[in-house]
Amino acid sequence: MRIRTIHEWNLPYQEAVTIQRRLSEEIRQIPLSKPVKTIAGADASYARRGRRVYAAVLVFSFPDLVLMEQASATDTVRCPYIPGLLSFREGPALVKAFRKIRTKPDVIIFDGQGIAHPRGMGIASHMGLVLDCPSVGCAKNRLVGAHAPVPEKRGSAVPLTERGRVVGAVLRTRDRVKPVFVSPGRAVTVAEAIDLVLDCCKGYRLPEPTRQAHLAVNRFRLERERAHHSIIP
Repeated sequence: MRIRTIHEWNLPYQEAVTIQRRLSEEIRQIPLSKPVKTIAGADASYARRGRRVYAAVLVFSFPDLVLMEQASATDTVRCPYIPGLLSFREGPALVKAFRKIRTKPDVIIFDGQGIAHPRGMGIASHMGLVLDCPSVGCAKNRLVGAHAPVPEKRGSAVPLTERGRVVGAVLRTRDRVKPVFVSPGRAVTVAEAIDLVLDCCKGYRLPEPTRQAHLAVNRFRLERERAHHSIIP
């Protein structure tokens, strides 16, 4: 995949915030330029001890969601945990994993926010720019915005608004199960983001690409941690 080098990752808080504000000006909610035939999920996991972060990327055919390719990578966490700066913690490991992918997906779903972020630059938006790929954020919890109650039936969605602007949707992916927070990352509309997430939910609350990426990255982390402990005398 083509990876854009648009900034350094290890930055002081204020510089990172400034970069987010600048990059947010590049985000466009525009319809997808072609039919989606491949879709990827990406997720990260942290070492229980130490400063390692692990990342996994899985590419699936769409809409049948057959796994085509996967890659994983690890890196040292350099950025402290600060709400709103998740991409600066996980970005380096995710970039390493994406560099190993031979098939550039048509869309990437991230376990996190897109434009539903204090500066409009959640991990899905940020990584969408870095990877030069349409992206969607599908988060388990709300970061910003307000919304009306969501009907209990699967497929129900209500707008998520922030300062009078629609920044995503609250989507029920299973009957009477807690909804998810969907927002465009880059080069996709809110309606397309909703449809993609719903099409990828096969009986679970979370879409298969990120659900499977979550399982894969935790397997990878456990394997690496076991291997590390086994060589310690």
